[in-house]
Amino acid sequence: MTDAGLLLAEDEGKTKVYRANNSHPFFSEIKGMVTKFLGLDELMEKIVKRMGNVEKAIIVGDYAHGVDSGTIDLILVGRDLDLVYLDFIVNKTFEKINRKIRVRVLEESPENLAGILVYGK
Repeated sequence: MTDAGLLLAEDEGKTKVYRANNSHPFFSEIKGMVTKFLGLDELMEKIVKRMGNVEKAIIVGDYAHGVDSGTIDLILVGRDLDLVYLDFIVNKTFEKINRKIRVRVLEESPENLAGILVYGK
């Protein structure tokens, strides 16, 4: 995927870190396929409509690295979010896609966060 330009690789010490190349012409298409496959397109739509001021949603962890571990780690960036509704929608999503969703809510976007941006800029 790096040869095709879909992923960017960087060395961080002894570790090679891969990131999606969001300037690749097929990036938005692939991002759409991944979010639909995971059921996150529907989740993001519901969260954004009802949660409040969601600025970004970022998949991190195994799924961001292409590993289907059964748990999707999601970081939501925003302020004054409806956390009760978030718990409800996470449980409903588990019922639909059979994957646990672990969500961390932050008020500010961390710098140099490796993951897949599924909502926001």
